[in-house]
Amino acid sequence: MEARDLLRFTVRSAAAHRLRSSLTALGIGIGVTAVVLLTSIGEGLHQYVLNQFTQFGTNIIAINSGRATTFGASPGMFNSVRPLTMDDSEALKRLPYVLNTVPVVQGTGSVEANGRERHTTVTGCGSDMATAFSFRVALGNFLPPDDPRAPRPLAVLGSKLRHELYGERNPLGETVRIGGERYRVVGVMEPKGQVLGFDLDDTVYIPTARALEMYNREGLFEIDVLYDKSASASEVKASIERLLLARHGGLDFTITTQEQMLDVLGSVLDVVTFAVAALGGISLLVGGVGIFTIMTIAVRERTAEIGLLRAVGAGREQVRRIFLGESMMLAALGGVGGLLAGASIVALLQALVPALPVSLSLPYAIAAELVAVMIGLVAGVLPAHSAAELDPVEALRAE
Repeated sequence: MEARDLLRFTVRSAAAHRLRSSLTALGIGIGVTAVVLLTSIGEGLHQYVLNQFTQFGTNIIAINSGRATTFGASPGMFNSVRPLTMDDSEALKRLPYVLNTVPVVQGTGSVEANGRERHTTVTGCGSDMATAFSFRVALGNFLPPDDPRAPRPLAVLGSKLRHELYGERNPLGETVRIGGERYRVVGVMEPKGQVLGFDLDDTVYIPTARALEMYNREGLFEIDVLYDKSASASEVKASIERLLLARHGGLDFTITTQEQMLDVLGSVLDVVTFAVAALGGISLLVGGVGIFTIMTIAVRERTAEIGLLRAVGAGREQVRRIFLGESMMLAALGGVGGLLAGASIVALLQALVPALPVSLSLPYAIAAELVAVMIGLVAGVLPAHSAAELDPVEALRAE
């Protein structure tokens, strides 16, 4: 039997039992649809998180006190032999390719103004923070470049905090109490939204030295370095390490480039996407069980047909190929239907809920179809072998 005849016979066999074939393909189709939807959510989440993380740019290096532990935490952020200081931040500004440095101190505190009080995030930072992290000011200006060791008591409000305290009133020039101290509002930031669960709009920015005093800290939480995009991240990192080693007398700090952060984050998100794909793959296995069951029943129902094929000269291998081909064809058709259904649902979700992070992952969709065909092949092996091993005479008598 030629390949063309084998294909024609397989298609006619499946068409002769439309309902059974449709239900068999449906099981695989549902599994592929599940894989497409779950991986689309995983891929959408992947892209969303990376976009949120890189909106500040990719030419930033973070420096923390202390050496990173096995678990990735930096104990020196809380206690180290020599914490990062304002002097360290000023010294880093003089390095080649360094555009800005941002000394950061962060905590929470009470903000009172206009007869209202709100407990929110208080960020102590330098005047270059808005430039370094691509923040935009909606009203007024960001913190001015005062003497970093004795800055004026000035504050910049996040858009949400401004709305909570002043409504639509212009707060410029008004006085707010932060941690019990009086500050004058010099600016309001444009809405930035949330990044990895942190609300950038529900915060107030004050000079770093003021934050150190407020929280009674000796060292900075972090120093962020913005460097020229034309420079090599590894070269800038090496120059930072040399400078801090000379100043600290030892390796009591951790330097992390944006590339390293993105690599770690990307690896974690890839694992998440693979995990949800594996969950969807369970549905494919269920569909494979359905194919195995249906093909086993088909062998019993078509015993006489098998005997007739053998009687007219078909060999065992040809009979085996017929049933294997039918099993793989049903799985492939079900997979294609599942891909179309999954892609349609993803497109519908993107149209109806634009904020939902879903994005069709083509590699996973192709992989799902290939796995579906492989499952069809594996599920059809045993029934095909049973059909091929039937005795032709006994098979003809089954009628």
